[in-house]
This record gives sequence, structure tokens and C-alpha cells, in this order.
Amino acid sequence: MGRLCTVRDVDWSARTALVRVDFNVPMKDGRVADDTRIRAALPTLQHLREHGARVVLLSHLGRPDGKPNPKYSLEPVAERLGELLKMPCPFAADCIGPPAEAAVKMIGSGEVVLLENVRFHPEEEANDSGFAAQLAKLGDVFVNDAFGTAHRAHASTEGLAHYLPAVAGLLMEKEIVTIGQALESPKRPFVAIVGGAKVSSKLAVLQNLIDRVDRLLIGGGMANTFLKAQGREVGKSLLDPDLVATARELVSRGDKVMLPIDVVVTTDLKGEAPGRTIAVTEVAADDIIVDIGPRAIEAFRAEITRAGTVLWNGPMGVFEDPRFARGTLAVAQAMAESKAVTIVGGGESVQAVEQAGLADKLTHVSTGGGASLEFIEGKVLPGVAALKHDC
Repeated sequence: MGRLCTVRDVDWSARTALVRVDFNVPMKDGRVADDTRIRAALPTLQHLREHGARVVLLSHLGRPDGKPNPKYSLEPVAERLGELLKMPCPFAADCIGPPAEAAVKMIGSGEVVLLENVRFHPEEEANDSGFAAQLAKLGDVFVNDAFGTAHRAHASTEGLAHYLPAVAGLLMEKEIVTIGQALESPKRPFVAIVGGAKVSSKLAVLQNLIDRVDRLLIGGGMANTFLKAQGREVGKSLLDPDLVATARELVSRGDKVMLPIDVVVTTDLKGEAPGRTIAVTEVAADDIIVDIGPRAIEAFRAEITRAGTVLWNGPMGVFEDPRFARGTLAVAQAMAESKAVTIVGGGESVQAVEQAGLADKLTHVSTGGGASLEFIEGKVLPGVAALKHDC
């Protein structure tokens, strides 16, 4: 595809940047509860402001189902953004039509306006060309900095690129370059750690990684399907019975795949019991596997320590229950202590490193969620394909 064109390739003097950001942030009592995604966009916004652009921001928030809903208004986000930018950030009550046009006319060079939720219009998710054309009236150049929605072909992520010159923001560039480099030319040994509930949700990820990595460490609920493929008892644990044969085929590819050698089990997920640590050979018919055990943690840590690149997606157990979060937090800690290029993608893994206060000790913590997952699968993301390349 060639090099992605970015905001650095544009002369912004007297131009208006129409920027798709990902401000789909958690809200509580009408206020922003976590501003991580807003802060992630600041380098792009600062670059545009310093280079004289007028900055018009588009985003979605939640799932309002194509109609206005005060619960999903971006107005509180504009307030928080203003605090972070240390300047007023005006807000427009709609993303198209007179309210948007009037708000855009009011800002000058280096100033920022946030428009109302694009998903208040059903045409956004339908990637309606007429709606994209209306959005396009509000800017001179389209900047996509919303990696988290790059896997969606919506009007504000893909459609706009048909009406305006389209370049990547600095966050989008960082995501594509960092994850892309890990997949295409990693510093070796390349270790991938894949967890989460089900093999079915990450089968394409496993299939794309198996030939690229030196080691593939599998934990979480999906490890049970692989253990079953080895003929192990997994009791009442989460299992993808239809994918046992597929798991067996993946495990047969040399010695790349590494599974937990011990696990934490319980017989009652809702109970108060702390769980028991046993070898994988000792799982009984009424046991539920809820985490990787201490010997597995040490084996995984040794692989992370040796690695040149580590890519992690998905927790090692029932991470939302503090009793069964030890394996996930141990992986986060080992990555923070590693000298490797360390990349974390996927909601719960990101949550784990942030909860542990380790995010700033990693090379890259992806804002992508579903987009980073599809990118690791090897899929072409519509929001990236639509941007200019080879500037």
C-alpha cells in the first residue's frame, strides 16, 4: 500500500481540518468518566493548531440507533476537551446543516470545535454518500485519527475520503505503523499472547499469527479448547467444542504453541471460595478453569523476558473477578519489565495494564479494540484503505 499520508504532509495555513476522532468514552452522571481516548487525540490536535489549521471534530458516542438521544450527546466531551487543551472548545448541536456550519464559521486559525454525535443520523452507519457530502462541506482536508472505528465503513470514517483529500492523524499513524511493524518485521523472538473467552472470536488472529511468531502463548477460556484437543479434562469450563479439531491442527505446528501447565479452578463462579491451583492433568469433571496457575505464569514470564517483540490480546482468566486476575496482571507486569517492543491490543488487556498503572511502561497500548483485532487478523480496514498513500 505504501506509506500512509499524514497531517505532516499537508500545509495547514488557511485550511480547515475535518478530523474524525474516537471520543467514544465512558460517561458517568453526564460527565466523562475516563478521558484516555480524548488524551490520545491531543498530539494530532496540537499539530494542527500549531500549523494554523481550523479544527472541526467529528465523533460518535455509544449506540443511539440513528436518532438524537441526550444520553449520548458529546457536549460533556467538549467541556473535558477544553480543559485538556486549556482553551474554550465550542460545541455544535448537530454535525451537519446550519448549527454545524455556523459553529465552524465562528472558529479561527488554531481553534477547535466539536460537532454533535454523528450517529444521531442513521445515514452515518449506512455510509450514505449524501450524508458524507454534507459533512465534507465543513472542511478542506479529512483527517482520520479514529483507529478504533477504522474497521467500520461509515460515512465519517470511509465515506468522507471520497469527497476530500484524506490523511491519517498521528494516533492512526502510530497504531498502523507499530502493530504493522510487529506483524511484518518484528524484532525477534516474536512472542504473541492470546487470551479471552473463546477460540471462535479469535480464530483468525491465531491463524494469522501462528506462521509469524516464534512462540504463541494461549491463556484464558480459549486455552480450554486447546487443552481438550490434547485430550485433557476441562470439566465445566468454557469450551468451543466445534473448534477442538482446529485447535489440534494449530497445536501440531511444531512447538510454537504454549499452553498453561497449571490452572486455577473453582466449582462455583458465584461463590466466595478463592479457587484451587492444580496441574492441568488434575482437572475434575465439576471444575471450572478460571485463571492460569503460578507455574504457567513463570513459564509465560520467561518467554516474555526472552522476547524481542511481545503482542498481547486478551486476559488470562476471569479477570473481572479480583480472585482470578492474578495471571492477567502477572502478564501485564512481565511486559512492563520487559526490554522488548511491547504492544497491547484489545479492551480487557488494555484495561488490565491501565488498572495496574503500567500503560506508560509499554511501547504501545492500542486504542483500537475491534479494529486492532481485525488488523492483527490481517484484514484491510476500510478507514485506513480510504486514506491517501505515498505522499
